[in-house]
Amino acid sequence: MEENLWKLADKVGIVTHFSDAGICRKNYEADENTVCFLIEKLGFKAGNAAEIEKSLEDFDKKRWQKTLNSIYIVPQNNVEFDAVVSEANEGVDFALVLQNRDTKVKEDVSFEVITTEENNTIGKTKYVKLLIKITSALDVGYYDLVFKVGTKNYKTVLAVAPDKCYENPALSEGRIWGYALQLYSVRSERNWGVGDFTDLKNFVRICSSCGADVIGLNPLNVLPHYFPEDASPYASISRLFLNPIYIDVESVPEFKSEDKAGLEEELENLRNSELIRYTEVYNLKIQVMEKLFARFKTEKNKERTAAFEAFCKEQGEELFKLAVFECLNEEKCRNPYVCGWNTWEEEYRNSNSLAVRQYAKDHADRIEFLMFLQFEAARQLAEASRMVVDCGLKMGFYNDLAVGVSKDSSEYWTDPDVFIHGAGAGAPPDAFFPCGQKWGLGAFNPYALKERGYEPFIRILRANMKSAGALRIDHVMGLMRLYIIPDNSKLGTYVLYNFEDMLNIVAIESHLNKCTVVGESIGNVPEGFLDKLKEKNIYSLSVLWAERKDAGWGDFNSPSEYPVKAFTSVGTHDMAPLRMWWFGYDIEQQRRLGMIENDEAKHQAYHKREVDRWKLLFALDSNGVWPEDNQRMDNYIYGQGYPQGIEEAVHRFVSRSASKVFLAQPEDILHVEKLQNLPGTDRDKHPNWRRKLPVTLEKLEGDIAYIRNINAIRRER
Repeated sequence: MEENLWKLADKVGIVTHFSDAGICRKNYEADENTVCFLIEKLGFKAGNAAEIEKSLEDFDKKRWQKTLNSIYIVPQNNVEFDAVVSEANEGVDFALVLQNRDTKVKEDVSFEVITTEENNTIGKTKYVKLLIKITSALDVGYYDLVFKVGTKNYKTVLAVAPDKCYENPALSEGRIWGYALQLYSVRSERNWGVGDFTDLKNFVRICSSCGADVIGLNPLNVLPHYFPEDASPYASISRLFLNPIYIDVESVPEFKSEDKAGLEEELENLRNSELIRYTEVYNLKIQVMEKLFARFKTEKNKERTAAFEAFCKEQGEELFKLAVFECLNEEKCRNPYVCGWNTWEEEYRNSNSLAVRQYAKDHADRIEFLMFLQFEAARQLAEASRMVVDCGLKMGFYNDLAVGVSKDSSEYWTDPDVFIHGAGAGAPPDAFFPCGQKWGLGAFNPYALKERGYEPFIRILRANMKSAGALRIDHVMGLMRLYIIPDNSKLGTYVLYNFEDMLNIVAIESHLNKCTVVGESIGNVPEGFLDKLKEKNIYSLSVLWAERKDAGWGDFNSPSEYPVKAFTSVGTHDMAPLRMWWFGYDIEQQRRLGMIENDEAKHQAYHKREVDRWKLLFALDSNGVWPEDNQRMDNYIYGQGYPQGIEEAVHRFVSRSASKVFLAQPEDILHVEKLQNLPGTDRDKHPNWRRKLPVTLEKLEGDIAYIRNINAIRRER
C-alpha cells in the first residue's frame, strides 16, 4: 500500500519527504495517516489499497474528461492552451471568441491549431490533445474565451501574464527608505486609545518632512467584531475588508462635538494606558458610530448616501455576507472561547441557506450598519492614500497580506469549498522557531482554487494592492507549498500549489494595480525558490539578524553583501527590538514561559548572544558607523552595559546596505525593550499586538532619539 500511496501523494501534490530549516537541519518522512488524510481532503480516495489504485487511475484520466481547463494562465510572449477533443472532431472548424473582462472589448485574434502526439482512449472513444496557439498580441489581463468546435462551444478564462511583476520607478532610480509601522501601536494626543487612519495621515506628513518614501503597515484587515481581544492582524475574518477599529470617529462626516460629551475622562484613560485595551476602545467606537449611522440615515445627505450605495454595489456579495456573518456572530458567540460558525445552529452554517437569507431580512438595519463601518473605514484609508500623493511619497503604503485567514472567518463561512477542511497552515521548525508553528489558519485547496479560476485569490490580491505602492506577501513560500497540519494532530506535511499559476496571477495583479511585490521568505525555503522570485521581479525581505554567515553563527554580512532587490530592516514585529536583544531579555522571557526547556539551554542561548554582541560590535566598528560624538567606549562584556549610540550605528549600517529599500522600526529608534509579538503564545502569556509606542505622534519629531536616528539614516540614504 505504501508504495502506491506515495505514488498517489506525488501525483496529487502532497510531499512525503522534507527537511526543516532548523539550525541543525533534520529530514522527515511524512506520517502515513497524515498523507491519507490530506489526499482525501483534496478530493481523492485513499482509505485502502483498492481506493488508492482507483484514485491513481482516475487521476490519469482527469484531464481527458473535459475539453478545457477552467482557466489557463499563460505568459504574454507565448499565449497558448491545450484542448481535448474526440479524434472524430480533429478536422472540424475551430474558432475563438475572446472578450477582455475589464474593458469588455472583444478581441479579434489569429491562432494556430496544432495536433500533439498525446492521446487517450476512454470507453470506446479516442481523444487527442490539441495545442491552440494565439499569434495575435494580447494585453496583460483576463479574457473570457469561447473555443468553438464545430457547433459546440466550450468556455474558459485566459489569463495573460507579464514576464515580471511591476517595479515602482523609485526603485529603478535608486534606494529609498521609510518605516515599518504597526498602526495600532501609534500613540497620539487625539486618538481613542489605538492608532487610527488620521494618525496614519499625520504620519504621512512626518515622512514627507524627513524624506521617507514608504510606510510598511501591519495587515489592516477586519478582525472579529464580537470579540475585539482577538487582536492578531494575521488572523482576520476577511482579507477583503478593513478593521473598523482604525476609524477616526471624530473624522466621520456625521460626527458632532456633543457626541463625545461625557467621554473625555474615559478617552484620556484609554490614551494613557500602557497597553491597548481593545474591548473598551472598540466598544466605545461602535457605540458612537451607531449614533452617527442613525444620523446618516435620518439626514439623508444625497452625496453620502450615493457614495455608500456605490460602495455596497462595488463590494457586492462579499461585503453583504461579511456583515451577515458579523451580525450572526454578534448574536450567537457569547463565549468567545467556545465559538465560531461551526457552533451555530445547523441552518446557519451554510451562508446560502434559506435560514440565513431570512435572518438577513430580519436584521437588515444591523447588517447595513456593519456595512457602513466598512464604507467609512475605506473612505478614511482612501483619504490617507490621497495624502501620500499630495505629500509626494514615492512609494507610499507597503501593505501586508497574511498567509491565511482564521477558520472562524467570514471568508471560510462564505466559501468553504475552496479551503482544506479539518486542517490548518503552519510551519516546520526553523532557525527562529525551533519548535515549529501551528498557526491553524485556513488554507486554500489547490484543486478547488484552480477550478474556480483562482477568483478568491485574485480578489484578495486586488483588495490589498488597492492604493498600495507595494505589497508584502507573508510566507511567500505558500505560493508553492504550505505546511498543512490536521486539526487533531501535531504532524503535518507540505501540500503543493500550482506555483507557476500563482506566480503569474501575482504578476498580473501587480501590473494592473501598479504595485511592487515583496515576498517574506524567512523560514523553510525550497531550493531554487528564491531564483524563481527573482525571475519574476519579486523583491525579497531581509533582516539584520538573518544577514549572517554560517547559518546565523558567523559574522554579520557587510552592507555591500545584502541583496539589492530587497526590503531590509533590523528586525520584524516577531523579533526582539535592538535594546531587548542586547540585554537578552527575550531569552529570559522565553525561559520563564517554558519556551526554552531548561536552565542549561538558557545559558547556552546567553553564551551565543554574547558572541553575537561581539560580532555586531565588530561589524559596526569595521564599517565606521558609530556617531562621531558618541564613539564606542567599552567592550560591554556580558552585556552589562548598553552602548550609547548603538541604534544610530545599526541604522547607519543597515541603511548603507545595497538593498533598494530600508525600513526603520520606531521600536528600535525609541529604545523599546519589550516584544510586540511572541509567536507561539496567546495573550494569557504575552500581551501580543497590544504595546504602544512610548512617544506620541505629536512629540515624535522633537524627540532626540528620533532626530539622531533619522539623521543617521539620511546620511546613508
